[in-house]
Amino acid sequence: MKLGGVSRVLLIEDDPAVREGLELALSRHGHRVRAVESGELGLDRLRADVPDVVVLDLMLPGMDGFEVCRRIRAIGEVPIIMLTARGDDMDVVAGLEAGADDYVVKPVQPRVLEARIRAVLRRIGRDQAELERHRDLTIDRAGLVVTNRGEPVSLAPTELRLLLELSGTPGRVHSRQQLLESVWEQDYFGDSRLVDACVQRLRAKIEDDSTAPVYVQTVRGFGYRFGPV
Repeated sequence: MKLGGVSRVLLIEDDPAVREGLELALSRHGHRVRAVESGELGLDRLRADVPDVVVLDLMLPGMDGFEVCRRIRAIGEVPIIMLTARGDDMDVVAGLEAGADDYVVKPVQPRVLEARIRAVLRRIGRDQAELERHRDLTIDRAGLVVTNRGEPVSLAPTELRLLLELSGTPGRVHSRQQLLESVWEQDYFGDSRLVDACVQRLRAKIEDDSTAPVYVQTVRGFGYRFGPV
């Protein structure tokens, strides 16, 4: 929840220069920033005051960013934007699989990070007044609630946004690039691995068998569609 239109950002970064620079830049853009230097302190801060978004460095001393990301996901569904070194593909994939919603490469350009924060906050703030039923899956667009066989399904904001995008047009094939633009609001600097990792996490939560998905189906060579069709 935003306080009087001000977004609360929890920044977890051990490098003092980077931490102070990003804190200053984000504050100038109107965010209320709480900056800490370790994963342990970040988790303590999050439990005391849940932010609107977490900006998380992966290369932290002690408890690394991957473990912090997993623990944040165990606590709740706050959006997570991870900071990673340029070209570390394995780190990007591991971070997305741990539950991150997006990533920004270092050296961090504050305007890029600011755009990603605004985008993720816009995504989770949108709702559409419809109730959809797909076999055992029910999607309440107005309340942003998803249930499977009557049981609530806990989805991260980007997972929910992806589900809403796909389920809105059952049977239609969405390319990865189209999903990047509509769900992540990214164009030329987007990365299709964001889509694939989010699809995997979503399937694990809504499919009976994620290896034989009924709802989020792969169309080889094209992208994804929502079924059953």
